[in-house]
Amino acid sequence: MAHSSSLLTAEQQHWQCNLLVCTLGSFTTIVAMTLLLPFLPLYMQQLGAEQPAAIARWSGTAYAATFFSAALTAPLWGRLADRYGRKPMLIRASLGMAIAMSLMGMVTAPWQLVALRLLAGLLGGYASGSTILVAAQTPKAQLGWALGVLSSGIMAGNVAGPLLGGVLPSLMGIRHTFWLTGGVIFVAFLGTLFLLKEAPHQPANPVTAEQATPQKLAGRRIVRLMWLTAMLMMFATMSIEPIITLYVAQFVQGDHAVTINSGLAMAAAALGSVIAAPATGHLADRIGHGRVLMSGLFICALLLIPQAFICAAWQLIALRFLMGMALGGLLPCITALIRHNTPAQQTGKMLGYATSAQYAGQVAGPLCGGMIGGALGMQPVFILTALIMALSALLVRTIVQNKPQE
Repeated sequence: MAHSSSLLTAEQQHWQCNLLVCTLGSFTTIVAMTLLLPFLPLYMQQLGAEQPAAIARWSGTAYAATFFSAALTAPLWGRLADRYGRKPMLIRASLGMAIAMSLMGMVTAPWQLVALRLLAGLLGGYASGSTILVAAQTPKAQLGWALGVLSSGIMAGNVAGPLLGGVLPSLMGIRHTFWLTGGVIFVAFLGTLFLLKEAPHQPANPVTAEQATPQKLAGRRIVRLMWLTAMLMMFATMSIEPIITLYVAQFVQGDHAVTINSGLAMAAAALGSVIAAPATGHLADRIGHGRVLMSGLFICALLLIPQAFICAAWQLIALRFLMGMALGGLLPCITALIRHNTPAQQTGKMLGYATSAQYAGQVAGPLCGGMIGGALGMQPVFILTALIMALSALLVRTIVQNKPQE
């Protein structure tokens, strides 16, 4: 139900317009971060990497560079957002990404592309900054739904990026693809600059000694648990990615069929998340974010077990879609729980650490999944992932469920 404007604080007056701007801006920047995945090896070859091993090494380094530098700087940008305002951080991120993406179309050597990918991670962080702004400005009764909408925009960017990256280079060339993407992000920068509204920022009061009441201690424990849960959830989700193609190859014949079914399996989870995130967030606003988070993790654990025993590729695609629906609103629930248990002047910093935890899971998950799959086979990866999801659900149940979150 819409809030009367007279009941909203000055910070909350423009939350709906800001949500739209942040969702569109996050979509474009995530597209930019994932766009080059399909043509990255080809671009590295054009830049001078000749041997297959060198192409693979440079491609992996370039792709991971953005996420590595973003993980390191997310807490810093969150802290600066608390101190100087959230809008300036989004302006910086969108302008920095626009410049970095445009320059990627002008590089002449692999190391230059790696350096610009590092720069994009250092200067970027639009999606995480949007999460901080939406979490801070949205009325508490609609926080889950708003974060779910934002999450859908982010996940849609993860789906659209590789798809566009597979189409645009053949139509206009790789370098022009980067320039087009930089131009689109610049439009997002203009929208952020002129359409995003933020109340005049009030510098935080100097930190004073506060009595560590039981309520504050419980809140800190919940925040730390949410960091751990975010890392474990991304670890479990991404641990499957390196083996999907090899796993699908056991059930279909021909390279073309393997490629198509693998792509569908990867996209199915993201599509399920895009569809389910707003509804899951709305449900969490009604019954509690902790309950929804715990239930979603348990459902994901249950859905992972049959994935280890499929007999056909379509079964994996269907199960991944259902798993994506269960996962859809969980990161927004984590964000909401952190917001509800953090002082307003520390929201950015705490959510910045949560973002770093997610990136850590995104990096560690594929590494461990690939090693376990190579050493023990495909099925143990799904079973281990299910156990991690179940452990996360038990942690949420023991610490969060007993405390009123709303």
